[in-house]
Amino acid sequence: MERIIIGWDQGWNSIQEGIMNIKRRIAEGLPENQVNAPVYVDIYTTIYNMCIQKPPHDYAQQFYDKYQKTFEEHLTSTVLPSLKAKHDEFLLQEFVKSWADHKVMLRWMSRAFSYLDRYFVAQRRLPGLKEAAIICYCNLVYQEVNANVREAAIRLIDEEREGGEIDRALLKNVTDIFVEIGVGQMDAYEKDFEGYMLNDTRDYYSRRASRWMLEDSYTSYMLKAEACLRRERDIVSHYLHPRSERKLVAIVEHELLVFYKTQLTKKKHSDSGSSTSPGDDNVEYLSRKLAANRIL
Repeated sequence: MERIIIGWDQGWNSIQEGIMNIKRRIAEGLPENQVNAPVYVDIYTTIYNMCIQKPPHDYAQQFYDKYQKTFEEHLTSTVLPSLKAKHDEFLLQEFVKSWADHKVMLRWMSRAFSYLDRYFVAQRRLPGLKEAAIICYCNLVYQEVNANVREAAIRLIDEEREGGEIDRALLKNVTDIFVEIGVGQMDAYEKDFEGYMLNDTRDYYSRRASRWMLEDSYTSYMLKAEACLRRERDIVSHYLHPRSERKLVAIVEHELLVFYKTQLTKKKHSDSGSSTSPGDDNVEYLSRKLAANRIL
């Protein structure tokens, strides 16, 4: 019995209905396990049947193109406008949500279109379905908003440095996206976030150090320096990538201690004749530790 040929319009219209169903459920915030599995099965079966038809009715290339086009249209018409309408912490929240939703849609779409990954993509040496979807997000969304996201995130970090209460979990989710968008590489995190964050840290502590040198005694200054170093390590542990710790601490040490090495030595000697105060033992320990590391 000869197989019935499924025409492009007939098959794609059916698949589009299933995709709209998935997108609607994701938009409603339903848990991923509540996305209708039969919908996925129907899409997969239709794609499979239409890909194994004899030429000119084998539609693998068209499906690969439509897979990408589906993401492109959704990202440009729905996701990006919503992100551009948000600012500050609301932007960070929307950014995290958009990436989480994108990953859910990616998982369902890549499963439904998985026949392409197993045969067509490998034969044509094209980006795999998951990689193609991430490239779409990176080119159409991430590149458009990452600068604003970075600035909002750095403002929150500075707010915490000033003693404010911030949403650390939100910042952790944001920095994780900078890592994940690199697909195993740290380029995006380092180039689009970390470098700017380190420059901001340098400026922040340069301003603080210049003021503290004028206002504080040696003991008071060193206690503040110790507190800052402890806080920066705490910041790394809560929402930065562990690889940032060495760079961050080095900048803080340089701005607070190395840059003012001569002045601190003079200040220490000028203060040595004054009476001891609480914290002097900690300061002496820190001084010895920094001297051992050739910082002071």
